[in-house]
Amino acid sequence: MTDQIQRFLFDATNVRGEIVNLQQAYAEVLDKHAYPQAVSRQLGELLSAVALLTETVKLDGTVSLEVRGQGPVRLLMAESNPGGDLRAIARLDDEAALPEENASLTSLVGEAQIVITLDPREGQRYQGIVAVEADSLGACLEDYFARSEQLATRLWLAADGRRAAGMLLQQLPDDEANSDPDAWERTVHLATTLRDTELLDLEQRELLHRLFHEEQTRVFDPKALRFGCTCTRERIANALHGLGAEELRNIVREQGEVETQCHFCHSHYRFSAADIESLIESPGAGAATLH
Repeated sequence: MTDQIQRFLFDATNVRGEIVNLQQAYAEVLDKHAYPQAVSRQLGELLSAVALLTETVKLDGTVSLEVRGQGPVRLLMAESNPGGDLRAIARLDDEAALPEENASLTSLVGEAQIVITLDPREGQRYQGIVAVEADSLGACLEDYFARSEQLATRLWLAADGRRAAGMLLQQLPDDEANSDPDAWERTVHLATTLRDTELLDLEQRELLHRLFHEEQTRVFDPKALRFGCTCTRERIANALHGLGAEELRNIVREQGEVETQCHFCHSHYRFSAADIESLIESPGAGAATLH
């Protein structure tokens, strides 16, 4: 199944939706790290969710979804952009026991919060925060939409370590175009019959037909998705600049240069002593080899 996301809506109603399937992009995320199965599964759900959110908010920029916790897993993070690029990472507590294969979100992250960041190319960055008070990522995000966006939203997310998928239904503000006031309750009721295996196994149009064949469903052309890292030399340089001049010069004295690696894609960046001095004087300056 091709990595893609597809928009759909129900004619003459105020209900819209998105459905996403991931395989190759998900595999590329997992291939770069040896995550326990429970963490891999949660990352798959996170990738699906951030793809759905990106299409929902229609932002010209990046959307990131982070789960920051105090449990065995300290961070789950996924990022997406309108071009269809996805990346994700997890950080585990090295001293904690490995989680069980079927561990829930709350048992993985403990006391935690979800941070949704909208970072447009132009304009102000926005962050929304919601506490993790449910055992599933989907339920937590539904809570976020209800509290922060005041939009009725339902999510179904699934991942098995090889494939990841998700579906979102959202009720938009009512207007004169809505001639079916019962559509939201009816379509959500139909969607609650969805099983994880169906979400993962079925082609998107087949799944939508199986769920909503009695509805007037309009399905739009799918959009391709892929693994894509947004790391650049400039972004790495800006991050290094935040360490401060003293710390950077100490590293150069000890190692002769500064070498760092992108945690998402494992690309290596090297900065010579001269590069670091230029960076200290002017953030983002300097040109060294990307390995």
